[in-house]
Amino acid sequence: MEIVVVGRHTEVADRFRQHAEDKLAKVQQLAPTAQRVDVEVTHENNPRLSGVRERVELTVRAKGPVVRAEAAADDRFGALDLAMEKLAERLRRVRDRRKDHRNHTVVPPVDVRPYDPVAHAAPPAPTPTSPSEPGEAVETPLGDGDSPVVIRQKLHSAEPMTVDDALYEMEMVGHDFFLFVDVETARPSVAYRRRGWTYGVVALDTSCDCAEVKAEKSA
Repeated sequence: MEIVVVGRHTEVADRFRQHAEDKLAKVQQLAPTAQRVDVEVTHENNPRLSGVRERVELTVRAKGPVVRAEAAADDRFGALDLAMEKLAERLRRVRDRRKDHRNHTVVPPVDVRPYDPVAHAAPPAPTPTSPSEPGEAVETPLGDGDSPVVIRQKLHSAEPMTVDDALYEMEMVGHDFFLFVDVETARPSVAYRRRGWTYGVVALDTSCDCAEVKAEKSA
């Protein structure tokens, strides 16, 4: 299993890299099919956020759904420990769900984001304006470049799935929303978390002619 540690706007010391590799070696016990674990460390420079200035995001890529967990603390070692606890719990849920599905002869969850070594290779020298390969992320400043706002775009491959599977995938990555293609309607849809244990789903009607809309706007 490959473990890749990267820093986002910060340097990562060898001591932390070794500590992360030692901690994450346990992942394979919960996820035997894990191929790679990405560790992203982010440092927040805002002094008002000193209590959560170090953020660690863990992403496990295997032959099933992508499982992600993140946490923040005043130091990155503490953030790693917190993120690892969340990750272990989600990996246990994936394992238990698979066991339950096998007992009931249910098809395992759809893998909508398989690990692709090509997609995670070093990006080419020219800076693209939008992602062109699944798994690729591109950051571009808003407007002519003078704005402090940066927009991060990421492209995911997708296969149709049920709402139940979409909610499961959303829980596994720890997000409040999840974009998917509804297997029953073939429409792009978003599942999102509401208050308590309730969820919502918003679907898009793609029957409109995009070329016609662009022509009306340019007229």
